[in-house]
Formats: sequence, C-alpha cells, structure tokens
Amino acid sequence: MSVIAQRYPAVVIHGFADARAVLSVGAPVTLLSAEAAALYAGSGWWRMLIAQATAGYPDAGCDDILDCADASGLALGALRIGLRRIVLHPSASGWDRVAATAASLGGLVLAERPPALDMAQPGAARRLHDWLRVRTTPGDSDNGLG
Repeated sequence: MSVIAQRYPAVVIHGFADARAVLSVGAPVTLLSAEAAALYAGSGWWRMLIAQATAGYPDAGCDDILDCADASGLALGALRIGLRRIVLHPSASGWDRVAATAASLGGLVLAERPPALDMAQPGAARRLHDWLRVRTTPGDSDNGLG
C-alpha cells in the first residue's frame, strides 16, 4: 500500500519559520506536516503555510504532504481544497474511497509517513543542509527518490 510519494527528501515542518529555513537551503525538498496536523491545525492552515512559504522561492523544487492521521473526512476535505499528497492511516474507514478520490484528482494517499528530518528535533537545523544535499545527489542509491 505504501508508495514513494515524494521526489525530494522530506523535512517535517511545524510552522512558517521552519518552512522558510528549509527552503532557504536552496535544495529540492518535500515539506511534511507534523503527525496528525490535519486534526489540530487543519488543511486550510497547511495550504496557506505552504503558499506563503514557497512564494519567496518560485524556482525551488518543493512538494508537500499533509498528515491526516486516521481522519478520512479531513483527508477528503484536504483534497477538496487542492492538496494532492496526504498521509492517511490504512486502517481509516473509507481509505479506499479517499485513495480513489485522490487518484482521480492526480493526487496520492500514503499509508505511512516517509522518512524525514524533523525540524523540532535538537540539532535539526544544523543537519538540514547535509540531509538535503546527500539525498539529492544523482546516483545516490540510499535516497529512494528514483
């Protein structure tokens, strides 16, 4: 059920400052929400955060993924407002319907979160450049980015 959903290495962000710090490195990246962020922050917040953060980096390679935990209704709402990559726990009721809806919109539902550097972890800002650089090197067999 799991599919590699990002072209770029993932970094968990918790707000605007994290997003800008990550994007300022200048490397392609997948911005990943915190676990279950759709439940406490909402898909509208995520969409606005991504739009505002990426506005200053129009040429940056950037994908984003919102974690909807097991909330199928919130996942459908996220798709309805234009988000195209979401995490939804595979035990969520309606997972197949959400996945079918996402596919019809050109989106993707992940059954699990991709490996990521979490900006809330001590030392993450210091490790960020290496995390992004190492995983975007052509031929890097450990990056899973195809």
